[in-house]
Amino acid sequence: MENKLYYQDPYIRTFNAKVVKQEQDSTGSWYIVLNQTAFYPTGGGQPHDLGTLANKAVKNVEEIDGEIRHYIDVPFDDIGKEVIGTIDWERRLDHMQQHAGQHLLSAAFDHLFGYKTIGFHLGAEILTIDLETDHLSQQQVQEAEALANQVILENRPIETKWVTEEELSQYNLRKETKVKEDIRLVIIPDFDDNGCGGTHPRATGEVRAVKVLDWERQKKKVRVQFVGGNRVVTLLGQKQRVLLELTKILNAPEKEMEQAVLRLLETNKTLEKDLEQTQESLLHFEAKDLLEKRSHREKPLVSEVFQNRSIQELQNLARIIITEEETAIVYFVSENDKRLQVVCARGQAETVSMKQVIASALPHINGKGGGNDSFAQGGGEALVSGEQMLQHLLEIVR
Repeated sequence: MENKLYYQDPYIRTFNAKVVKQEQDSTGSWYIVLNQTAFYPTGGGQPHDLGTLANKAVKNVEEIDGEIRHYIDVPFDDIGKEVIGTIDWERRLDHMQQHAGQHLLSAAFDHLFGYKTIGFHLGAEILTIDLETDHLSQQQVQEAEALANQVILENRPIETKWVTEEELSQYNLRKETKVKEDIRLVIIPDFDDNGCGGTHPRATGEVRAVKVLDWERQKKKVRVQFVGGNRVVTLLGQKQRVLLELTKILNAPEKEMEQAVLRLLETNKTLEKDLEQTQESLLHFEAKDLLEKRSHREKPLVSEVFQNRSIQELQNLARIIITEEETAIVYFVSENDKRLQVVCARGQAETVSMKQVIASALPHINGKGGGNDSFAQGGGEALVSGEQMLQHLLEIVR
């Protein structure tokens, strides 16, 4: 472990090391191996560090086959020389805060309710832990969060120890360790003993705070979303900005925001219903007008070319017409930008197969569609004009 400087001191930001190996992996990506490194590799639910080596950006860090690989875009011209490594400190500190926050929250759920953590993920914005339970209440979340934050406020030390498998019996481990040698314990006195290979701050006070955001049941576990450290302050600032904008838009104070939104949603539902009824009435008037224009024919053939009408509108209009007039045949075409929409329908008294009509028409526009003998629809590219398509439909029926 001597070459893993992040275990000796997770606060190291710069270090010197020698390049001992430079190769490409199976994907063709270049990586280098150093004689010692402060770059933390992906592992234990914690993402890898970022930074630079000799001013070359380190894009990824992985521990593979016992060596820590630092992935770079451009290989070094000369290996074997000493290089300066610089850690992205803001990212490292964030990971330290989040990982320690996870230990605190997991231990709180365990102490209070006996809920074991069976999964952990440290994401770019939020963290999740999976609790071994199928139920979690608001009261339990508040109690666990309060306990974790109380331990943060007490600023207890966060200790790390390397122990053997035989020495594990001396500690009250929250869960069994997966490794059997080079066992590293992260200890928060009188609160949490846990096997962990991640980086953590020196004391709980550096975590600043933890805040649970949400939780959901997933099969036989509950997934809890939360943030810790500087992310709490950042997220509070984001949410506050959004809330202040909403108070201006809705003209309501923060405490009345929920009721203001509910009133707005209810009003919107009413308006949508009124709009639907109005649109339905307009379609009936339009259908009546189209039928009257064709009333001089023995069989009212209703055909029309529209501009920018949705196929749903054409379908509804056609259904109204064939309901009003059972001898009607309806051919509608709509020109929508670079596409054509086609609807064909017949009343109950007619026998022309609309399915065959649409099947004959769609190849002219490389279209797709379907339906049955009484009602069919489709659409395709505007390879012909709407009038040309309508004339083709009329030729078919003749």
